[in-house]
Amino acid sequence: MPKPITSFPPEVADQLKTYVYRLIDPRNGETFYIGKGVGDRVFAHSRAETKGDDTDGKLHRIREIRLAGFEVSHVIHRHGLNSKTAFEVEAALIDSYPGLTNLVAGLGSNSFGPMHAQEILTRYAAKTADFSGVRALLINVSRSAGTTSLYEATRYAWKINPVKARRAEVILAVMQGLIRGAFTADRWLEANPENFPQHPPLSPGRYAFVGRSAPRQIQSRFVGKRIPDTYRKRGAANPIKYTW
Repeated sequence: MPKPITSFPPEVADQLKTYVYRLIDPRNGETFYIGKGVGDRVFAHSRAETKGDDTDGKLHRIREIRLAGFEVSHVIHRHGLNSKTAFEVEAALIDSYPGLTNLVAGLGSNSFGPMHAQEILTRYAAKTADFSGVRALLINVSRSAGTTSLYEATRYAWKINPVKARRAEVILAVMQGLIRGAFTADRWLEANPENFPQHPPLSPGRYAFVGRSAPRQIQSRFVGKRIPDTYRKRGAANPIKYTW
């Protein structure tokens, strides 16, 4: 059996440029991590396994593979890329492989990730929301709405400026570019066990609101509408956006 490769010679790394890679479990052929990098980035995870903690699913998987007497399979999926293209390839692959240990979704996944054809039609045929005359706070809930109610997913808990948040007249829940719900806040509070005992403790600096569904006229004005492209810049990571 050939000795596992742990690095690329400089002349090979120069030819690869930026690349997208997959880490594969040789015991079942399952891809368990996808990333992008240059040089020896693809091998860095295996080197980190010995000093990683068990809360990192990727390093835990690597450790299990080695304890079983195997080594991780490293596959360069695409190479010779520039950084922008590599981000797009990485994001598409992350969307295509369920059960990955990646902690972060691919670039643009919330807005441009996999969608059923009917979702595409609904999203792009929808009328564009008009925010004139209203201070609306937009919150992207694409990652959390599937595990709780829309209200809970929208209100809790965000790294947000509470002073600015309190100026919002309406809070809109956004999923993949469409407004799915509208709420009004009575109070914005620090997201801690004292204020929200039903939720687990979080690191300081996060806030949540106590409120209710917005009035019917506000619902009809915004829910089901598409947010303007101005608020949907590709690659934007912050789930919070203000319209004023």
